[in-house]
Amino acid sequence: MTRGTTERYGFVLINDFALMSMASSVDPLRSANQMSGRQLYDYVFLSAQGGPVRASCGAWFDTIALAASPPDLDYLFIVAGGNPFALDIPDCTGFLRQAARRGVPLGGISGGVVLLARAGLLDRRRIAVHWEYADSLRELAPDLLIEQRLFVLDRDRATCAGGVAGLDMMHALIRSQHGHALADSVSRRFIYTTIRTPDAAQRGSVETEARLLPAVFAATRLMEDHIADPLPLGQLARLSGLSSRQMQRQFRRDLGVSVMDHYSAIRLDKADELLRQTRLPIGQVAYATGYSSQSNFSRAFLRRFGMNPSERRTAATVPG
Repeated sequence: MTRGTTERYGFVLINDFALMSMASSVDPLRSANQMSGRQLYDYVFLSAQGGPVRASCGAWFDTIALAASPPDLDYLFIVAGGNPFALDIPDCTGFLRQAARRGVPLGGISGGVVLLARAGLLDRRRIAVHWEYADSLRELAPDLLIEQRLFVLDRDRATCAGGVAGLDMMHALIRSQHGHALADSVSRRFIYTTIRTPDAAQRGSVETEARLLPAVFAATRLMEDHIADPLPLGQLARLSGLSSRQMQRQFRRDLGVSVMDHYSAIRLDKADELLRQTRLPIGQVAYATGYSSQSNFSRAFLRRFGMNPSERRTAATVPG
């Protein structure tokens, strides 16, 4: 196995964490290394004091103390289960806040999402959380942008409902970094042949197959995963396995629009949802959907919906 640029991920394990949630998030990284023949990912298990940490099923995992954590983490996840609202973990909370100040991207898995929210580290980010925690989390923090999704990648935050949704989230991260071919191969290795879209239902069954050319479907998934930080056409094409010209041609054939027009529609539809369902200021809605200029956002919104963002907000009934 050759070494090149290696991403190092840290997983903070809280006692009684759900093993399935952790395994479905970690094992795809191991498989990506094995299938690519390269050390794409390194990962380390952490806890407040180090030593063995118990999963809810009774299995034990050796961990490194937070104080001895590698200083060069590229992503830091926290994994918890049980009742995360009752946990008192000041050491872990302080560690997460320090990492955020250094600019380390943070992720929450299952109850870990609640712990990030309680630490004030999910403000003005779109998030996913397990349906069992959603109502209590809304009561705790009414302004959180909670979405009924399996996972959400929003700039420097990744949140996942837990269970096998960790595999869906890691598929998206691997796809964003190394392309859909490797991500799909990893999923097939786990006999997970139908990767779910992020907005698939947490409860009940939904149809997730798209009747599109696989590369076009992969590109639309990348767009949905990168709303706040839009990818350029060339990167979308490369990660989807096509040239830019081929992608433009396939999008016009399958969807009847250009690549970037479809991408803009996805971002503006999310902006419309945020305007109608949250109290997030319009400037922050623009930022959360990839617009650095509020005036550019307002013009694009007007073209799509026939009204400006202020008019949409006025016409909507916002809860709370």
